[in-house]
Amino acid sequence: MKVAIVHYWLVNMRGGERVIEALLEIYPHADIFCHVVDPESVSPNILSRIKGTTFINRLPLSKRLYQSYLPLMPLALEQLDLTSYDLIISSESGPSKGIIPGPDAIHICYCHSPMRYVWDMYYEYRSKSSFLKRLLMPLLIHYLKMWDFSTAYRVKHFIANSNYVSKRILNYYGRKSTVIQPPVDFSAFTCSEEKDDYYLLVGQLVDYKRADIAINAFNSNGKKLVIIGEGEKLKHYRRIANPNITLLGKQSFQELKKHYSRCRALIFPGIEDFGIVPLEAMASGRPVIAFAKGGALETVVNGETGILFHEQTAQSLNQAIEHFESTNDTFDPEKIRNHAIKFDVHNFKINLKDFIDKALA
Repeated sequence: MKVAIVHYWLVNMRGGERVIEALLEIYPHADIFCHVVDPESVSPNILSRIKGTTFINRLPLSKRLYQSYLPLMPLALEQLDLTSYDLIISSESGPSKGIIPGPDAIHICYCHSPMRYVWDMYYEYRSKSSFLKRLLMPLLIHYLKMWDFSTAYRVKHFIANSNYVSKRILNYYGRKSTVIQPPVDFSAFTCSEEKDDYYLLVGQLVDYKRADIAINAFNSNGKKLVIIGEGEKLKHYRRIANPNITLLGKQSFQELKKHYSRCRALIFPGIEDFGIVPLEAMASGRPVIAFAKGGALETVVNGETGILFHEQTAQSLNQAIEHFESTNDTFDPEKIRNHAIKFDVHNFKINLKDFIDKALA
């Protein structure tokens, strides 16, 4: 059986790319296709299985400005000839499910999220764009919505990475989906006997992650906050952060693991489709203080593995931090870690393989 895996862009190693690695453990001879690949930013295992890219990969500065070529991606994707493949697994968050499968192929889409900038976050993205982009976006996004909706019917089966995403797939595409939550490599994380007096925020520094809420909260409360991650907002956040807030930028996985295991708690103020970061913190035995919406509701057990706050504001976050500190850090690291193990990569592979086998039967 010939298997193709179609991903949007391979320019880093985050949650979507971890799913690709797990798929390669199930189907080690699968071929990978994508719009853009940065060979220095993906794992050797993924790099060794890349069979082809769209013409976007050959355009100027595509490895850095790949999202600028979004209007061309539907055309580019449909030029990929996958008619010889029996099973096609698309990994969707950017345009990838719109490939044209062969008449007898089974196309399964693992959907991390319907494209946010096309659907639920369109108005937010538009409001923060330049004047020229605001003029062009209505026409462009209308076209992308029509294409995105129509290509949902090139998919035989949808898998959603969370119940939150499953509802959005139904709302935007009119398609039902099965929820299989993405994997965390549980064995890569350990608990630490030592704990330092700081809170931790980890993630890409872009608007929708809402690191600004955490910065405003910690500017106000004066407690120590360490932020790990890079992105377009890094310079701005460094300008507005008080001295009690340290922005480390991008860090190695070893450094990240150390900070997970030694922080007081992880701060998670954004709305994520699922959110691997809270699970990595919990796999390290650390509690999570998260905004009560999106994927956090499926991973954080309020009062047991963390604390949920219900308004996406600095004030609400500070109230949650005060409540957390009033417990004298009574959260049990082993109990938190045991909760996270259900999301281990081993369980993910079993559930995914079982679903695909039934789809092929």
